[in-house]
Amino acid sequence: MSEFNNVTIVREANVYFDGAVTSRKVVFADGSYKTLGIMMPGDYEFGTEAAEIMEMMAGEVEVLLPGETEWKAIPAGESFEVPANSKFGIKVKTIADYCCTYITE
Repeated sequence: MSEFNNVTIVREANVYFDGAVTSRKVVFADGSYKTLGIMMPGDYEFGTEAAEIMEMMAGEVEVLLPGETEWKAIPAGESFEVPANSKFGIKVKTIADYCCTYITE
């Protein structure tokens, strides 16, 4: 999906790691939401309460998912899932554009 229709966008940005990672929340009519963001090159660790699907729109990243010991390259156009109440590592090699879907059941 290249665009979202009939949504509300929260104006205030989510800013992490001194501005190296930013995103905006997009809320759908049914109350579900996603974030659209940019990550600058660097190594980061994120924690999540809800399960997530991270879709990489552009850029080069590697992720270390919970329970894994090997970093995995995620090319643009692919995604990865993160379970609820967990942490994951991400190495951003080039500026990365992402869309994160939150799974709230």
